[in-house]
Amino acid sequence: MKTETAIFAGGCFWCMVKPFDSQPGIISVVSGFTGGHTVDPTYEQVKTHTTGHTEAVKITFDPTMITYAALVEIYWHQTDPTDAMGQFQDRGDNYRPVIFVNSDSQRAIATASKAKLQAAERFDKPIVTKIEAAQPFYPAAAEHQRFYQNNPVIFAEQEAGGRADFIAQKWADTPKVD
Repeated sequence: MKTETAIFAGGCFWCMVKPFDSQPGIISVVSGFTGGHTVDPTYEQVKTHTTGHTEAVKITFDPTMITYAALVEIYWHQTDPTDAMGQFQDRGDNYRPVIFVNSDSQRAIATASKAKLQAAERFDKPIVTKIEAAQPFYPAAAEHQRFYQNNPVIFAEQEAGGRADFIAQKWADTPKVD
């Protein structure tokens, strides 16, 4: 089986796993860090805002079952693409929204999708999510993987920080993507 990867940053990586994890064709969703200058950073280091990294998820998928374009669409439905300095209650550059692309094809798909979202005028502000070249991805420690399943109470508290309400408000008129 041929697989591909997609890397998305959209605030707390705990909250970015579940929407992708449940899709057909997804082989794995790994929480981790990318985009910075520190090699193999820890969660504690990234939280200091000194590593340059952002929390992200690396998705391995079967492109015959789910397309990269579909993953980008799911991504938009999980984030506030108008907030460049964090997501919901999570503030700072380590929570910035970024689509990390690893090919010209992914860049073209992500760029076209971003333009389409901006043209739809769903949001009152510009779409500021960055599209950047993929950089080394460092998986987070085991306790951060599949957090929604292993720590449902803390996960629910994170989701209550504004993400769920925002999604319900901005995407209520579209089929639910989770």
